[in-house]
Amino acid sequence: MSKYDAMAYDLRDDVLKIIESGGGGHIGGDMSVMEVLVSLYFCEMNVSPAKQDDPDRDRFVMSKGHSVEALYAVLAKKGFLDINEVIEKFSKFGSEYIGHPNNHLAGIEMNSGSLGHGLPVSVGMALAGKMDHRSYRVYTVLGDGELAEGSNWEAAMAAHQYKLDNLCAVIDRNRLQISGSTEDVMGEDDLHERFRSFGWHVIDVADGNSIDQLNAAFTEARTVSGQPTVLIANTVKGKGSAVMENKASWHHHMPTAEEFAAIRADFAKRKEAF
Repeated sequence: MSKYDAMAYDLRDDVLKIIESGGGGHIGGDMSVMEVLVSLYFCEMNVSPAKQDDPDRDRFVMSKGHSVEALYAVLAKKGFLDINEVIEKFSKFGSEYIGHPNNHLAGIEMNSGSLGHGLPVSVGMALAGKMDHRSYRVYTVLGDGELAEGSNWEAAMAAHQYKLDNLCAVIDRNRLQISGSTEDVMGEDDLHERFRSFGWHVIDVADGNSIDQLNAAFTEARTVSGQPTVLIANTVKGKGSAVMENKASWHHHMPTAEEFAAIRADFAKRKEAF
């Protein structure tokens, strides 16, 4: 799956351009979640600009909406947005390209970013699909720090209660949040066992930055009947450059000119491996 791995690094570079132009962004989480988004949009989901009004299109909710720069880059690559316009207008006064997903833009189903809301809304979308006898699936990506929000666990119970096998959640398990380690802020113990106890089918993705492993997990999720599925994607915060990797301070750090140059050089080297 090397072409998609390489694509992820091209899109990381687009994220750098977006952040550089806008003067800020949540760079660490953008990088950890990139392969998840590439796998979803280019290998898994039934979505395209031509299907924006198709009632059977798959739905996606970026619950960890602060990583919107990665989503904008992927949506542009998929043809929903113009990447040059995103770069030019991101975070500018009056722009629709704001720092969290904005459903006035093509390809975005809901405004998100107030943490703990994405999974509950996704449960509603999935339940509506069941009630309307639609074939679509619903996908949502949550941050691991976000799981401290209690609304997620109410939603998890509801998803089990209504047997929402058309719902697939992905946890971006990079183990870091704005104030440090997730385990220091609000320990999550064994997430696999926790979701299993809530009645979910749980898939551990050992390398959540591997397109092949993610694709295999999404394929498995489609075979599950009678219960929702969650992928626990073990990712690396700031993935792609030693300048950023596994550093909580890069949650929303604005790189210096020297750091931008070093990060781009790291991206180029890693892309060569594919």
